[in-house]
Amino acid sequence: MLTGTTISGEEPRRGTGSPVAEAVEPDGETGERPAPAPQFSAQFASSPRGARLARRLAVRRMEHWGYPPESDVSCAVALVVGELAANAARHGRVPGRDFGLRLGLDGAAGLVRIEVADAASGKRPPAAPPPSCPEGESGRGLLLVDVLAVRWGCAPRHPVGKTVWAEVPTDASTGLLGT
Repeated sequence: MLTGTTISGEEPRRGTGSPVAEAVEPDGETGERPAPAPQFSAQFASSPRGARLARRLAVRRMEHWGYPPESDVSCAVALVVGELAANAARHGRVPGRDFGLRLGLDGAAGLVRIEVADAASGKRPPAAPPPSCPEGESGRGLLLVDVLAVRWGCAPRHPVGKTVWAEVPTDASTGLLGT
């Protein structure tokens, strides 16, 4: 269930140190500020249904930003959001607490930054994806994230919880599904 939505320009965002959220300095020559990087954030119920809704809204936001649902970029973002949101609902669930999704498009860097925040600070993902077990029923999700993202990691969230983030390239020249 969607419990709240914030789109770029609606509210000031507290700094987290992420490249997408950093303040933009005025241009030295004209004194004008460049347009802010497109951003999207929302809160979802920590449930499988919430994870599905997060993935669907991420695809819609990518379409709004010019990446159709069938594009490699949108598909990669959908897979990463789906995995991180499912992990937040399954492993990061704290009763009565939602998880948050934040997307940021950095056109200059050619990246979409995905952040999924949950309230479980003690349950951090491994630093590297676990080796895959072909017979296992789970454990391949972080392998997908590792393949589709140029970088990913986890950071503590204050006052409680953690944020798992990933940066997905917006074109094949930076490695996305390219051969």
